[in-house]
Amino acid sequence: MGDATRLALVAQLSAGEPRSIAQLTAGSRLTRQAITKHLRVLEHAGIVHGTRCGRESLFELAPRPIEEMQDYLNDVSHQWDQALARLKSFVEG
Repeated sequence: MGDATRLALVAQLSAGEPRSIAQLTAGSRLTRQAITKHLRVLEHAGIVHGTRCGRESLFELAPRPIEEMQDYLNDVSHQWDQALARLKSFVEG
């Protein structure tokens, strides 16, 4: 997700409908091969999954890993909020 191209692909796929490599490449300066390479990385991470439909590969977002990441970051954020509140109380007290 740290790559701008991969983030853009996830954003495109977040609309909810499967998209072909040709659709994902449209409007981009990248080649189909480059887009495919990024999709394979995302697929390996479990963020997207692809299926064959005739001669095309269709990709769609698999939101569960992103939801799990968001839950984890929310937990860490809450822990930091609590730690900072304790520090503030200590300094001011």
